[in-house]
Amino acid sequence: MFQSKHEQRDAQLPAARDRIKAAIEKDLAGDPSILALFYGGSVGKGNSDRYSDIDLRIIVADDMFDMYREKMKQRANRWGNVLFYEEMPLAYYCTFHYDSFVKVDLFQYRLKDVLPSFWLRHIEIFYDATGMLEDVVQKSKELVFDPTIEDVQFWRTKFFASVHELYRRVMRGELYYALSCLDTMRFLMTVGWYMEMGIQPNALGDWAKIEGSRSLLTEAQQSELAAWGCGRDEEELMHVAEKIVQSFKQIHASLCAQVGLKEDEAWVDDIMQQVF
Repeated sequence: MFQSKHEQRDAQLPAARDRIKAAIEKDLAGDPSILALFYGGSVGKGNSDRYSDIDLRIIVADDMFDMYREKMKQRANRWGNVLFYEEMPLAYYCTFHYDSFVKVDLFQYRLKDVLPSFWLRHIEIFYDATGMLEDVVQKSKELVFDPTIEDVQFWRTKFFASVHELYRRVMRGELYYALSCLDTMRFLMTVGWYMEMGIQPNALGDWAKIEGSRSLLTEAQQSELAAWGCGRDEEELMHVAEKIVQSFKQIHASLCAQVGLKEDEAWVDDIMQQVF
């Protein structure tokens, strides 16, 4: 395994995260414009490790919402020494990277925006002046993910497009682009596995908790995913892509049967024969 020179620092990351978390709570919980403060992600689920982020969620009063968005950076400096920021202009979220190597993802909501969802099934509520979050969490836990025909149709067409685009980029010698297409194919396979198991898939391109000890995939699925590694070689790229396609056909058949969608093997073969 890779041997990090930062082992001593990394061992202190949970304590550093707790200090920033305490500073956040001290700063925000007494603010009358903050209607609620809660945590999602690993902290919310209670299964964080050394490298877990603080997924901070705040509900802000409508009349102060835009002001708080504009003051995100200034606020974050109260919680520790910010090394750099990630942000999207005019967005209601921002990521703060601290010099302790702790990262905080801050999402800001209006009260009307907080509705039951799969992402709110496991949160840690620190403060809730509205009294609504417990009800939202309970209703979120009652949600069941059943993939629809539309979900499967969207999933498979994204996969088809990635296969075709990979071929074009290999033929042009644009190998990093081709590798990104292969990565999309790998990710879409995990989406298919999740849908088959009745689990809400991650957002497209979000690899969080797909591999490793916290993965919801089976050992066999993780092993298959690991076997699809690839370097910058045209022959290898096409060979690995073809292996993924064979696995795709299996999960595609399963999902079509699950949602009542016509599989149409001949049509799928016609699509893939444009490349292989």
